[in-house]
Amino acid sequence: MIEVRNKNDFNEYIESLLVNYESDDLEFKSAAGGFPGTFWDTYSAFANSEGGMIVLGVAEKKNYFYLDDLTEEQILKYQKDFWNNVNNKSTISCNLLTSKDVEVVEYKNHRIIIFHIPRASRELRPVYRTANPFGNTFKRNFEGDYRCTDAEVRRMFADADESHPIDGRILRNYTMEDIDKEALNRYRQLFKLSSPDHPWLALEDVELLRMIGGYRKDRQSGEEGFTVAGLLMFGKTLSITDEECCPYFFPDYQERLAEDEDVRWSNRICYDGTWEANLFNFYQRVLPRLQSVLPKPFQLNNNIRIEETPAHIAIREALINFCIHADYSINASMVVRHQRDGFIFSNPGTMLVSKEQYYTGGDSVCRNKYLQKMFSMIGVAEKAGSGTDKIMKGWRDANWRSPKIEEQLQPDKVVLIMPMESLLSEKAKATLANKFGITANSFDHNVMSVLALACDEGDVTNERLRYVLNMHKSAISELLKLMVKKDLLEAYGYGRGMRYRLPAKNTNVFGLDLSISGDNTKYQVTSCANNSASYSASLEANNASNSASSEANSASNSASSKANSASPKKKRMSKEELKALIISICADWVSIDDIVERTGKSSSYIRNSLMPLLLAEKSIVMMYPGAPRNPNQKYRVKE
Repeated sequence: MIEVRNKNDFNEYIESLLVNYESDDLEFKSAAGGFPGTFWDTYSAFANSEGGMIVLGVAEKKNYFYLDDLTEEQILKYQKDFWNNVNNKSTISCNLLTSKDVEVVEYKNHRIIIFHIPRASRELRPVYRTANPFGNTFKRNFEGDYRCTDAEVRRMFADADESHPIDGRILRNYTMEDIDKEALNRYRQLFKLSSPDHPWLALEDVELLRMIGGYRKDRQSGEEGFTVAGLLMFGKTLSITDEECCPYFFPDYQERLAEDEDVRWSNRICYDGTWEANLFNFYQRVLPRLQSVLPKPFQLNNNIRIEETPAHIAIREALINFCIHADYSINASMVVRHQRDGFIFSNPGTMLVSKEQYYTGGDSVCRNKYLQKMFSMIGVAEKAGSGTDKIMKGWRDANWRSPKIEEQLQPDKVVLIMPMESLLSEKAKATLANKFGITANSFDHNVMSVLALACDEGDVTNERLRYVLNMHKSAISELLKLMVKKDLLEAYGYGRGMRYRLPAKNTNVFGLDLSISGDNTKYQVTSCANNSASYSASLEANNASNSASSEANSASNSASSKANSASPKKKRMSKEELKALIISICADWVSIDDIVERTGKSSSYIRNSLMPLLLAEKSIVMMYPGAPRNPNQKYRVKE
């Protein structure tokens, strides 16, 4: 939820809102003619997505924003209308707000109302209009509010019912003939290695499955049989994909490591009739492939060589999460991509916690509890939300860029991106050496992540950093404030629009100490930069690179500055202005996702309209022109 930290002067705050484009978490609505009926569509959409802010009293005409001249009487009436309706189930299914979430503020003699809509918890979703959820439930994307399909609504109801896990559903007319006994025997072996003296090891197959959730009896109905989890974990492929079970089930591992972009696959693991493609077999086949490319430094513990590093643990946790959090009722791909620059885990389904809860950990909610139990019995699944912690730690210890989680819609997907890229790009190394005289090990991982991101993207925000750092937003705020105080960053904007960039002037940070403490976060960060001689040498060595980098940053910052200094009434740039901004962003190789994020425009508009136009004009070029749909595709200004 967006917070207003400084309420002494709202002018800059409102201006920062008005120069932001309407996005997936910000919506302006006119109220000159009465309380807008579409308010409740957006309320539903924000509640069922990641939350957001509705600003009431701002009109749009011909791509410009205008402030409504709301009277005091209108303000009071709209507040009363809101509270009456938000507590009326014939209007909206539940009230998520308290009085502190609704603010009346004054801006240049105009009064507006700001509503902070949080993401609804799992058990309260779907949040819908009227008494009927079907046809009246909304979600949010960059295009605005969209109406959920009946299938999406049913899945939200299923996810909300924690007492009846989806994978615990009893299957009709399934027998041991539907079970891959070889997989079950290998599972027993791992179970024995994990717990050599466990009494369940002596049980017959069906009884063992009963104890771990693969077979159960419903006490109320008396019905008993194999569960969805039992078949997903140990079933034969054709039995799993039967209409009774999970007809869309198709786990797919795609390995693309070849330098030649014309080579489609280096390796692929999916069902081909030669093996039973259940989750256990898939896990055992794929995990060694994922871990094989990770570095294995020589380590000893009690004179025993340790082969598994934190990065190996991180990959294992990611693969297990991939298996236990998927929504197997969705007709969508279930894909693990292994690429030269990292890994991508794409799961059907939606997140059951907010992104903030995901990154901070401790609030883990599992969609498939029986599958989670099965993996935990062989010692490879976390129960208390620490799986994310291990993923983040593994990549942090390897000094790679932090993993990033994304939600995609229609069909619903959760995508975990784990880049095997150095925390500091060559551009960032050169820039930071020039500006501060620091190297990759000068500060703690979090501080360097902020600096690297500011180098590569021009600026950073608290919200952006929540998806990069494993920290609570309050701790990020404290970190940013301290970095500003120590002249590592400079702040501009206000409130939600506050952004941070590298300072214009170079700063000597030798011996700089950052002592930072926040919510549940205490750490000491001390600069270990090289001496002045080495600093001077690094400046000379990187001079040419820094010059180009400075020009790129200058162009990007110039475009950004123009956007931020525009009239607060203007909603969006012209096409030519947006093209110029994209060109400035493409001073160095960037992905389409980076361009979408930094422009704030819809993905479809950027992908399908502007990028083809810029390519046709030869203003930009592709990194892989022979493979336009390459998942690693990036763009740069034509030299």
